[in-house]
Amino acid sequence: MPPAQEGDPASIVIGSANLPVVEALREPERWPFRTAILRGEPRSGKSLLGRWFAHAGLGETIDPADAMEETALFHRWNRAQEEGTALLLIPEKAPWEIALPDLRSRLGAALALEIGQPDDDMMRDLIVSHAARRGLMLGEDALTYVVPRMTRSFAAAERFVAVLDRLALERQARPTRNLCRDALETLYGPDQGRLL
Repeated sequence: MPPAQEGDPASIVIGSANLPVVEALREPERWPFRTAILRGEPRSGKSLLGRWFAHAGLGETIDPADAMEETALFHRWNRAQEEGTALLLIPEKAPWEIALPDLRSRLGAALALEIGQPDDDMMRDLIVSHAARRGLMLGEDALTYVVPRMTRSFAAAERFVAVLDRLALERQARPTRNLCRDALETLYGPDQGRLL
């Protein structure tokens, strides 16, 4: 998927964790009351998907939706219904506690979308994507070594590549399997890079 705005990555990694969300975002006319609430762990790409959704002209994104004053959000929901505009809401906090009863009842009927945990294939693609943005090229040997040893999360992939990049710069070295092992040990402790 192309970037929605300057500064976004050249593409959004699509995999098992977010493919159902992407498919649902492409068809907002199927959402109940044309409203959806998108949740996911930090760094999972919720905001990127929200910007893409709005940029593609599919509807309006409110991010973070839980930071908006509830009465104003209630009026925005009503306006969206009148205008036939799809509304994608991305709360920052979980759970999203809504005090205003009218808003709570309306959003209770919204389509719930959730970005899940990345599997091995998606972790690999996330690492490759983050590395490419930093000008790092990881070979198959390094990726085969790293992926099974990683914590399965979007933030973990980003942290790993940041540490790997720092070590590569400090040592003026390519991101080999050994450098990847050192990056894992930096993140998870001295035994993690040798496990499995």
